[in-house]
Amino acid sequence: MDTTNDLLWLAGLALAMAATGLVSGTLAGLLGVGGGIVIVPILFNVFPFFDIEEAVQMKLAVATSLATIIPTSFVSARKHHATGTMDVALLRSIWLPMLAGVALGTFLAVWVRGEGLIAVFALVALLVALNMGFTGVDFRVAERVPSGPPRAALGIGLGSVSSMMGIGGGTLGVPILSMFGHPIRAAVATSSAFGLIISIPATAGFIWGGWNDPNLPPYSIGYVNLLGFALIVPTSIIATPWGVRLAHTIPPLWLKRAFAVFLAITSVRMFWSLFG
Repeated sequence: MDTTNDLLWLAGLALAMAATGLVSGTLAGLLGVGGGIVIVPILFNVFPFFDIEEAVQMKLAVATSLATIIPTSFVSARKHHATGTMDVALLRSIWLPMLAGVALGTFLAVWVRGEGLIAVFALVALLVALNMGFTGVDFRVAERVPSGPPRAALGIGLGSVSSMMGIGGGTLGVPILSMFGHPIRAAVATSSAFGLIISIPATAGFIWGGWNDPNLPPYSIGYVNLLGFALIVPTSIIATPWGVRLAHTIPPLWLKRAFAVFLAITSVRMFWSLFG
């Protein structure tokens, strides 16, 4: 695709990326979810308008999302660690299995066709939507995270699925830790560190895996679109406080239900693109 010198194309893509950051930042502040669960479906729907090859659309969306998570997770994890709410003992016991899961998930994401990533995202988004839509704020299945092999399996699962979906630790980590008895503040703080464990190696893997892909659009390094990274990060940071302020005016359960609807619609849209 020879659009490098097309200023209209470039301006349009830049505007779309900035708008993506504003939307993801607002929803992150409003709902307390990681930006990836919002960024990936937005980019998935935006890229076709810019004639980006269908074969790389989902991989670009996932990889670019992961890259944007690195700086935001770093800032978030640092602040949460300073408050003392982060479960450091859990992190020490789960980071290695999670890293193994990230390696597995990134390898699969680079190897499979884009349709495979769409299916994974659509399925997990639907499960998250059902969880948020039909459980209460304090829903639990146990009083603590299991230890030993079950904890290692949990880390592998979180790492592999998150890296294939282009999400950080919050989307899956917060509800899972909450279901295992973590107070919400501890779940959010610990999951912010999950984001670093996931995003850094996964982004590196997507850059390596897409290095010689002939279908990549301009301003991409591997499957990471640099224009998206450069614009989504600052605009999402700007917009996050807007969502935080708005969150104080809406009941938490309503917020959960609203986001569940968004995820359900996203999931149906992706399944339709596969089978419709």
